[in-house]
Amino acid sequence: MSNYQEIVNLNIGGTRFATSWHTLTWVPDTFFTALLSGRIPTVRDETGAIFIDRDPNLFGLILNFLRTRDIDLNNVNIRALRHECDYFGITPLSRRLALCDEMNHSSCGDVLFYGYLPPPLTPSPSNSGKNSNSGSRKNLTASNSELAASRTHSRNSSLDLRTVGRVPSQDQLSRCGRGHSRAASLGNADSQKGLRVENTWSENAKVQIIKAHHNWIAVAYSHFVTGYRLTDSCGWYVVFQSPVQESTIERIALNAKTGGATTSGSNSSGTDVMLGIASGLFVRLWAFSTHTEPVRRTLIGTFNLGVRVEHLLFVGPQLVALSGAGSRSKAGVWHTSTQHWQTQDVAHLTTYDTAGSFLLLGTATGAINYIDMQKFPLRMKDNDLLVTQLYKDPNQEPITAISVYLTPKTSLCGNWLEIAYGTRYGSVRVIVQHPETVGHGPQLFQTFTVHQSPVTKVSLSENYLISVCSEYNHVRSWRVTRFRGMISTQPGTTPKAAFKVLALEAPTAQPHNDSGPYGEQDEEQIFIQKVVPDTDTLYVRLASNGKRVCTIRSVDGSPVSCFVVAECEGALRPRRLLLCGHRSGATQMWDLTAPIDKAAKPSQTVGGSGEGEESPIADGGPSPDELVRLLSACDLDASPAPPTPAILPTSPNRPIQAP
Repeated sequence: MSNYQEIVNLNIGGTRFATSWHTLTWVPDTFFTALLSGRIPTVRDETGAIFIDRDPNLFGLILNFLRTRDIDLNNVNIRALRHECDYFGITPLSRRLALCDEMNHSSCGDVLFYGYLPPPLTPSPSNSGKNSNSGSRKNLTASNSELAASRTHSRNSSLDLRTVGRVPSQDQLSRCGRGHSRAASLGNADSQKGLRVENTWSENAKVQIIKAHHNWIAVAYSHFVTGYRLTDSCGWYVVFQSPVQESTIERIALNAKTGGATTSGSNSSGTDVMLGIASGLFVRLWAFSTHTEPVRRTLIGTFNLGVRVEHLLFVGPQLVALSGAGSRSKAGVWHTSTQHWQTQDVAHLTTYDTAGSFLLLGTATGAINYIDMQKFPLRMKDNDLLVTQLYKDPNQEPITAISVYLTPKTSLCGNWLEIAYGTRYGSVRVIVQHPETVGHGPQLFQTFTVHQSPVTKVSLSENYLISVCSEYNHVRSWRVTRFRGMISTQPGTTPKAAFKVLALEAPTAQPHNDSGPYGEQDEEQIFIQKVVPDTDTLYVRLASNGKRVCTIRSVDGSPVSCFVVAECEGALRPRRLLLCGHRSGATQMWDLTAPIDKAAKPSQTVGGSGEGEESPIADGGPSPDELVRLLSACDLDASPAPPTPAILPTSPNRPIQAP
């Protein structure tokens, strides 16, 4: 057919369309030019119309554009229409729709975007010696060309118009003589727009773990850790980098002293940052003196726990390593005053929490034990951690989650203590020790049996009790009533909300992608929801009712590999930051302080409801449309089942319930 005025009859998904040859082919190199030239075989219906199995509603919009070169986007799903344009190869319309989509996304992020840390240079293996080593802050910053050479990775994003990589200039890197600033304007985002870089970035170069303490963060890659510090004048800058570790880093812990750097009379040469790194059975403890130039690095020691380290944390200045490998559960403690490492067997460790100088340990036998770190200097010669039983579950149910709340009067009396814990069989219990119960230990205060699956998280705060079970992170919350700071039975703990924080992350990755709840116990706590493993989108939700606080989307489209929420005490105001590590090796930061404060305000009362009642709040997770978009990149058949605690000994009092 050579006559451009010839009529072409189409059957699109059962709906008939008639148009001209010229209308379908004025855009070159499209599906239609290939179809009408015979390069694509045609299928015709009973009337002879060419059948194309696509959405007729969306095709009608595309055909109208081909006729008029204009389009009405009212009540149109731009993402779905763009997908159809890409299928038919209508490039002019597809580009316009891409710009419409880009109107809501920027390489500078939205108003919550707080900072961007590019991937650091990989340290040389020759720097991995065990002796004390020195390194200048300036040597830890990279030139523009070096960073460009080290960031040979693809964004793996559907938003092609966004920047592929953002490389800061040398002037920005050397700002304040300390690396780079937190400013969102680092680098020229337009300089590399449209570039396609092969995805040769090693899996080992993605951010594996992020830990934060005060105004410091430690970003761990597979074989080394980079430390950053935040100041209001300079923003985030690189301060130290660990030596290259021979084994893959599995856990890290960070402890930083408070106070600024160098003033006259201050201890400018003392250690102000300690970093613990765990790989397999071994823990390496490093000390960094960052108030000197160059930074002084000292290896305090390498310790063997005897079993694989599953948890690594600081309780005050003491480094603690824990493993809950069934009957071989162990606890290892390095004490800063005695410079001594002590390892001891503990009974069937399943969970833990910290409160002041106390480390509380939940066990598979239903006992809650504790270790008082302040007593170490008096008893380390005995080679005994003095693990003491605090409480025993009345049904001897395995304890799988624990949370300690120190009341405001704890520091005055020392015996105001409230503990919430969850069990393998779905029970949530609250035990209390108040002045009137002194000498009798904690007493059982309240029990909830609302979960049908093992409890994986529990959090007791000033205003709420929150529990999470293994059924795709199903959350139950209660409002706590207090009288003079003490939990009260009048009117009692009342149910608040029930919702799910759906996450399909592999169980092996979850220690570094903990959904929460995050936040201090005297403020509003939040969940961070990461639905699928390879996603650039996170949902921030209130822990009390599931209400969505905001949606976080990476500025360069790179998938989030790990995240953590940190409380940073700036000179201007405290900030609650969401720190996201990415598969690209970069770290991105988001300031959640203002949106959390806004979302936590009580809703307006509904007409006819009692004073102070809140209006019903819809679930704040991803909408069905958002969920389908996220799951389109996830193979559900290959996705792991929701995480459950390890199989523990059964209790004679209750049968095991299926998760």
